[in-house]
Amino acid sequence: MNGNPHNVQTRLYLVAAAILLVGLGSAVLIYLTAGDAVINPLGLAPEDSRKYLHDLELYGGKMNVLVSEFMQWFGNLWHGKPLAFTVGSITTGIAAAVVLCAHDMRADLSVDAGDGGNRNG
Repeated sequence: MNGNPHNVQTRLYLVAAAILLVGLGSAVLIYLTAGDAVINPLGLAPEDSRKYLHDLELYGGKMNVLVSEFMQWFGNLWHGKPLAFTVGSITTGIAAAVVLCAHDMRADLSVDAGDGGNRNG
C-alpha cells in the first residue's frame, strides 16, 4: 500500500463499510430464510433429562455439566435464526476493529504532522 497515508485510512473506512454491508445483509438474509427450530417429537432431548445430568455430574463433576451445557449452547448458535445474530455480531466486531485501526492511523498521522499529539483536529 504505497501512497498517501490518508488514502490508506480512507480505504480502511471503505473496507469497514463494505464488511458491514455484506455481513449485515447476509445476516438479514439468513434471518429471513431460516426455518423455525426443530422440535423433538419425543419431548425432551436426552441431554435435558435429570438422569442424564446426574450421570454427567457423577462421572465428570460439575465442570463436566457446565462444559456440556456450554457446548450445547455454542452448537445452537450455528443453526437457524441464532446464526443470523452470530453473523451480525461477528461482522460488527470485525468492522469495528477495522475502523479502530483506521482511527489509530489518523492519530499517528496527527502526531507525525507535529501538532504534539492533539487529537481534536
